[in-house]
Formats: sequence, C-alpha cells, structure tokens
Amino acid sequence: MTGTDEKRRTRLDSAREVLGIESEALTRIADRLDTAFADAVELVVNAAGSLVVCGVGKSGIIGRKIAATVASTGTPAFFLHPSEAAHGDLGSLSPRDVVLAISKSGEGDELLQLVPAFRRLGIPLIVITGRLESSLACQADIVLDASVAREACPMDLVPTASTTAALALGDALAVAVLKEKELDADQFADFHPGGALGRRLRLTVGDVMHAGDELPVVSVDTRMREAVLEIANKRLGVTTVVDAAGRLVGLLTDGDLKRILMKHDDILSIRVGDVMTRDPKTIPADELVVRALELMETVGPSPITSLIIVDEAGAPAGVIHIHDCLKAVG
Repeated sequence: MTGTDEKRRTRLDSAREVLGIESEALTRIADRLDTAFADAVELVVNAAGSLVVCGVGKSGIIGRKIAATVASTGTPAFFLHPSEAAHGDLGSLSPRDVVLAISKSGEGDELLQLVPAFRRLGIPLIVITGRLESSLACQADIVLDASVAREACPMDLVPTASTTAALALGDALAVAVLKEKELDADQFADFHPGGALGRRLRLTVGDVMHAGDELPVVSVDTRMREAVLEIANKRLGVTTVVDAAGRLVGLLTDGDLKRILMKHDDILSIRVGDVMTRDPKTIPADELVVRALELMETVGPSPITSLIIVDEAGAPAGVIHIHDCLKAVG
C-alpha cells in the first residue's frame, strides 16, 4: 500500500468514526424520548403566536435552522439572538409565543438573563440541552434531553454530536407539529412558491404542455408521408391522431415508425389510422408535472415519453414530453 492509499484509508476511517458516533447519539436520544417531547409538541401546536428560537454560537446556528424548518411547515417561527433580545428585541415577543432555547451546557449567561423576561411575559419555555440539571433546564417548563456520550472530535470538545442531536430534535419537533396540524401538500406549497421546490409543488401540465401551433395533429386518413413530416416539424417525437370530428383516437411516435419499417417495404403511402397506437395515455391539464413524470415512468412495463392532454370535447389540447417534465422540475 502506498502512502497516498494509507492517507485515503485514514481519512475514510475518520469519517466513518464521526458518523458512527453521531448515529449512535441519535439512536440513544430516540430511545430516551418521553412525554416531555409530546408536551412540547402540544405547546407549539396550541400557541396563538410564534415559536421563538434562541441560542448562542453553534447552538444559535442550529436554532436558525430549526426556526426556518418550523416556519416552512406552516407554524409561525423566527430566530431571536439572545444578545439582541437583551438590547431591545424582546419587544418582538408576546404572551402568545413559545420560546425554544438551545444550549448544550444550559449555563450560558446570554440565555439565563432572558428567563425572567420570559416569565414576566408569561411565555412558556422549552429547552433543548445536554445537561438536565443545568440552571436553564431547572427554569424551563419542558426539557428535551439532547445529551450525548461524547463529541465526535478527538478532544471531545468541538460541538459535533451535540449539535447534530439538537438539530435532530428540532426536526422531530417540526415534523410532529406538521403532522398534528395535518398540513397537506397544497398548504405546504403555499410556503414554497419559489425555486425548484416551488415548481415541483405548483407547476401543472397545462403550464408546460405544447399547444396551439406546437401541437402535432394528423387525421386517421393522413398518409404516413405527411405524418412523418408532422413529427419532424413539431420535434416532439410524436403526433396525435384525430377522427373526422377532431377527437383523439390514437398516437403515432417515432418509435412506431421504426417498428412499421420492419414490417412494410414502403410505409409512406400507408394510412395512419391503420398503424397508429390506439387509446394513448392522457392526463388532465391541471395535474401536477411531477405526477405526469411519475405516470410516464410507471404506466407500463417500460417508460413512455409523452402524454396527451384532451379538452372536454375529447380533442387533443396539448402534448407533454418527458423532457419537459424533467426540465420543469429540475
């Protein structure tokens, strides 16, 4: 083994050790969960105001993430830095709120000096801490145990397993509250209008389908020569096929052309209605794009590449291609 190989193995061993320590810490915390967690969920669910998350240093960073997660799932929440709170930002609190304070030691002056203010305002205090006997824990209404056997660093000093534990407890709290409030996908989408997530939750087939002049259409009596041109010109790899009344009756794909060529010497004069695929798969225009993608991938023994959108009269209104779906949802 070369020196380079030895360094790589050492690095991988180090990473596995860290992940093992943190994984073990989370398992132990899950085993220790008790009614205090259920009581914390009840407090947050029933709060008329916001969940206000506080923490200093690494705990503050974890607190910001927890507040963001809770807010993103429909419960008003924000992060309040203890130092800023002590210099006027306590004015953003109200008796309707619930405070979630995060501190590994539970002895930080910044948080402890705020407890009397919480009490004067009548605000319940939930504490996530690694020391159940700490000063902060003793003044809390509810204490969530985030203690760990050791940190993942060799000196047992750098916040690693402890911050992971606090973060995981915060996530567990957020998800439990979400479930209690029975938040559905549409409500969740209201809080995520932007970015790839927003597109996945809101974008419909009608938003991205090819319609109007982009829609390939031929009749059942069209000869294959014209059908091939329609497929080539519209560049979707398919064309819809309609009857004399304009209703969708079939689909012709470039894959069909290859199969037809294997059976016929001269396909250009063949009538489209004699070789089309009947009863093509359709989807409503108001269906989500992610659902269209799922349908294309699972509808048959092998994926299909296109779905047809029909109007109330049964006429083709649009075509959505699998590439449209993949591009739309990122």
